[in-house]
Amino acid sequence: MYIDFMLDVFAENSEKTAIIWHEKETSYSELSKLYKKQFGILTEESVRNKVVSLEADFSPLSVATLLVLIELGCIIVPLTKFVDNKKTRFREIAEVEKIISIDENDAMSIADTGIAPENSLLKKIKGSTHPGLILFSSGSTGDSKAALHDVIPMLEKFKVPRYAMRSLTFLLFDHIGGFNTLMYNLSNAGCCIMTDKRNPEVICEIISKYNVETLPTSPTFLNLLLLSESYKKYDLSSLSLITYGTEAMPESTLSRIHEIFPNTRLLQTYGLSEIGIMRSKSKSSDSLWVKIGGEGFETRVVDGMLEVKAKSAMMGYLNAPSPFTEDGWFMTGDEVEVDGEYMRILGRKSELINVGGLKVFPTEVESVILTMDGVEDVAVSGESSALTGSIVKARVKIATGETITGFRKRLRAYCKGKLETYKIPQKVVLVDEMMTGARFKKMRKE
Repeated sequence: MYIDFMLDVFAENSEKTAIIWHEKETSYSELSKLYKKQFGILTEESVRNKVVSLEADFSPLSVATLLVLIELGCIIVPLTKFVDNKKTRFREIAEVEKIISIDENDAMSIADTGIAPENSLLKKIKGSTHPGLILFSSGSTGDSKAALHDVIPMLEKFKVPRYAMRSLTFLLFDHIGGFNTLMYNLSNAGCCIMTDKRNPEVICEIISKYNVETLPTSPTFLNLLLLSESYKKYDLSSLSLITYGTEAMPESTLSRIHEIFPNTRLLQTYGLSEIGIMRSKSKSSDSLWVKIGGEGFETRVVDGMLEVKAKSAMMGYLNAPSPFTEDGWFMTGDEVEVDGEYMRILGRKSELINVGGLKVFPTEVESVILTMDGVEDVAVSGESSALTGSIVKARVKIATGETITGFRKRLRAYCKGKLETYKIPQKVVLVDEMMTGARFKKMRKE
C-alpha cells in the first residue's frame, strides 16, 4: 500500500543489482524475496502500528526490514552503533515499544519493552495508522532533539522517476541524508554500495572497486580526504557527482576539492532532520551559492535567517518546543546571504560569535586557517570576554611539532590581511584529536 510504487520498481528491474554489501551483490529480485520473508516474520511478531527502534547499519536485511516497517504503519526509530551510549535515553524519549536489532552478520533479534506511548504526537500518528520516522539530531550544537515525521509525505518525492545511480551510502542509516540516499536509489533502480567503515582510504577503495558514481558526504569528510591524500592511490574516474551538506562548507576546502576532481560535479545540498532534503542547484561546482527549494518546499528569509515551509516537515519534536512560526514556517537557525535566486549558507545562528557587536562565522575563519601549512583540522568557537562579549577561539590540530607560542604567532601573521582583525583568533589551543563527530560534522562544542 505505502510502498507499492517501490515494489513495482523492484519487479521491473528484478535482475539488476540493488545492494552491494560485504562484497556480495543482492539483486532486486532477491531484495523482494527478503522483503516478503521479513513481512511474514514481523507480522507474526505483532509490530504493526508500534513504535519500533531499528538498531542497525545499512545491509540487505536492514533495508528489507525498514521497508516492511513502513508498510506495517510502524513509527521507526533508526539507531546505529555510533549512538550506543545514547540508545537507552533515545528509546525512552521515543517511547519505543519493540526493539529490532540487526548485527554485523545480518542476524536479527526482537525484544519487547513493555512501554505504552503517552506522547501526544505519537498518539496522533498512531491514530492515523500512518508510518512514522523519528530522527535524532547529532547534538553537535546542543542536546539531541527527536523529530517525528509522518512518512507518507516524505515518500511523495520518490514517486517521480529520476536517474539510476551507483551511490555509496556514506551518510548514516539514522541520518536524514542516509534515508534520502537509500530511498532515492531504490525508487529509481539504482545500486547502493554499503560500507560499515567510513575512513578516506576505505571510501576511495570502494569507489574504485565498484565504480561508484555518487558520493553523498560532508565538508568535514572532504577535508579528511584532502588531508589523507588517499585519492592519489585509486582510480576515482567513475565519480561523477559529489554532494555535500549537513554543515557549512569552508571555501578553501571546496576550492581544493574542485581542483582535485575537475570532472566531477560538486553539488551543495540542503536538508535538516526536521524538513527532509530539498532539491538544490549550485551556481557552479566551485561556488558556495546554491538555489534550493523544488516541489513541496517554499523558502523565505526573515532578518537574514532562512525559513522553510515543507510538505515533508516533521510533525514536531518529542522533547523540545515547536520551531515553527505561527503561519507554519520552520525556523532553520541558518543565517544566509541572498543574490537573486541563489543564497549562501553562512552558518548556524547558535554558533555565531559576537565580538563587540560584529559577527564572526566560524566557517570563514576555519577556511583561512585550513590553508596554513601543517594544519590538519581546526574548530572555531566563541569564548566569553568581559571587554567585547566574546572573543574568537581556535582549537587546532597541527602536524608540524611547533610550540603553542610559535604556532600562535604564525597563525596571527598568516591571518593578517586575510581576515578582519576582530575575526583573527585571540585564543589558540593545540589539540591532539580530529574534531569530527560520528556523522562527520565539525564538533565545535567541547
